[in-house]
Parts: sequence; C-alpha cells; structure tokens
Amino acid sequence: MRQVLLVLGLPALLVAGWWIVSDSSTSLYAPPLRTVAAAFGTVWTGARIADDVVPSLLRLTAGYALAAVAGVALGVVIGSYRRVRAATEPVLEFLRAVPPPVLVPVVMLFAGIGDTMKIVVIATGCVWPVLLNTVEGVRAVDSVLAETARSYGIGGTARIRHLVLRSASPQIFAGLRQALSIGIILMVISEMFAASNGLGFAIVQFQRGFAIPEMWSGILLLGVLGFLLSLLFRAVERRALGWYHGLRRSRRSS
Repeated sequence: MRQVLLVLGLPALLVAGWWIVSDSSTSLYAPPLRTVAAAFGTVWTGARIADDVVPSLLRLTAGYALAAVAGVALGVVIGSYRRVRAATEPVLEFLRAVPPPVLVPVVMLFAGIGDTMKIVVIATGCVWPVLLNTVEGVRAVDSVLAETARSYGIGGTARIRHLVLRSASPQIFAGLRQALSIGIILMVISEMFAASNGLGFAIVQFQRGFAIPEMWSGILLLGVLGFLLSLLFRAVERRALGWYHGLRRSRRSS
C-alpha cells in the first residue's frame, strides 16, 4: 500500500490540481479537464484502439526489439576489442549527435512511407543508448572474473553469455530504459509523417480539425501508455536482474 501511494500520489495531486485550475477555463485551446475526460471516453473506444493504438504499439515493439538486438550485439563486439572501439568511436560519436527526427525524411526516401519507415526511425533512435551502455558495461567486466574464466577454459559463446552479458546486464538495462522513452517519442513523430493510422496520426488529425479536447485526450493516452510501459519494463528488469538487486541489498545490510 505504501508503494502504491508513493507511485500514484503525485500523479493524483497533479490531476486534481489540473481539474481545479482548468474547471472555469473558456479557452478553446486549454479546455477544462472534465471536457477532456468526457472526450476521452467517447473517442478511445475499442474500434479506435484497434485502429490507432495497436498499430502504434506494434511499431514501437518492432523498432525497440530491433534496436535492442543490434545495440547489444554491436556493443559486445565494440566493447570487447580495443582496436574496434578505437576505429568506430569517431563514427559513433558523429552518428549519435544527429537527432533521430532529422532522419525521418532521409529514411522515407529509402524505406517509403509505410510501417518499415516508422520501425526504422524508432530503431535508429533507440539503438544509441543501448549500444553505448553495452560498450561501457562490457569494458567494465571485472578483470579477476575474466582471468578466472580464461583459466578454466571458458570461451566463445559461453564466456559471452555467462560472463560478459551477465556482468554488463545492469548497464544494458539502463540503456534499454532510456531507449524506451526515446522510442515512444519517435513512434509519435514518425506517425505524423505520411501516416494513415497510429496515435501520432490521430493527434495531428484532431489538431487540424480543431477537435482540441480530443487532441488532449490523445496526449493523455500517450502519457498513460508511457506509464504502463515503464511499469512493465520495471517488472521485467526486476526479474532479470534479481541477482544484482539481491547482491546490492546484501552489501547494504552487511
């Protein structure tokens, strides 16, 4: 109960404050929260969720998964070999500095305007935090553990799986957490370009049609989805890194 109150307390206060402050609003662009809530219930029905929310989540999942696999795989290679890291570091720093939304027109030239473009845009933005955190995690593998594995003849995929990835997993998950928030942003941005469905498309259509309460309801839905995805990620992380959190608790108690 205490954890539930800590998680939901501040959002509840913010919603209550928004409700009170906006209740007497007559602005077309900042309607009362009660009007937005009423629009939310009428707009986001089962059909609208199937037509806009589900495609957005599928694109986010595909792009995020592609970035996770590519980021971890490349990060292990770059972090394991000093010469590879020295050769690729300037290129990585250059590409990382390019804002992913700027690449949307470029990706459209090669991938068209379909789902492939949107997935590629999400993947190109999400891959960098995963890649860079994986590199740093691999570089930080304990030298004593590495020498022990070498002494026992543990190499190849067994070394990568049981030593490298396990040691680097806390930082890998830190990169995956950052990538999730970036992925949600890029999901919306990519759907604002030549799209026919999705949350980003729906919000832009509401804005262009001056359906302002409906537009705000879409923004609220994005916030709710981001919150739920964060809770899901936290549950997966807690399960996957149970050994790490248990080790930290034991060190604190000792």
